[in-house]
Amino acid sequence: MSLPKLAYGFQAAVPVPYPEAVALAREALAAAGFGAVAEIDVQATLRGKLGVDRRPYLIIGACNPALAHQALAEEPAIGLLLPCNVVVRESDDPGTSVVAVLDPVAQLGITGREDLRPVAEKVRTLMLGVLEDVGRRAAPTAPKTKQDVRGSDGRQREGRDR
Repeated sequence: MSLPKLAYGFQAAVPVPYPEAVALAREALAAAGFGAVAEIDVQATLRGKLGVDRRPYLIIGACNPALAHQALAEEPAIGLLLPCNVVVRESDDPGTSVVAVLDPVAQLGITGREDLRPVAEKVRTLMLGVLEDVGRRAAPTAPKTKQDVRGSDGRQREGRDR
């Protein structure tokens, strides 16, 4: 599945169904030091408010407390641009989902404040790591097979499932 390049974020297709992709995104965010401060179930919201039915789509508002504190100390109004959004959505391809993360450098760049760029770059590195981590966690595992195990004498030994 080929996804378009985004000017404001990064996205990747993962070979897992939507519910699993949501769980993997939450795990990867937590592992990178982010908490989910808000979640918006876009599918449920649009169904309830507009009667529109669409594929599953979740927006996770992710916050790294230390980096948010640093940004707020430099610019108190920066909260208008927080938290970092992560999107998990069901793909058109069965059994595949898309995970996307905001590019904080693009987001905070609208302030015109170069002094905020270092914190934005730190968050970008972490968010790209989250995206990579989701991909690793979603990667299919190799099937278990009998290993070819040989002793120091070169003779075949009983292998174990790996």
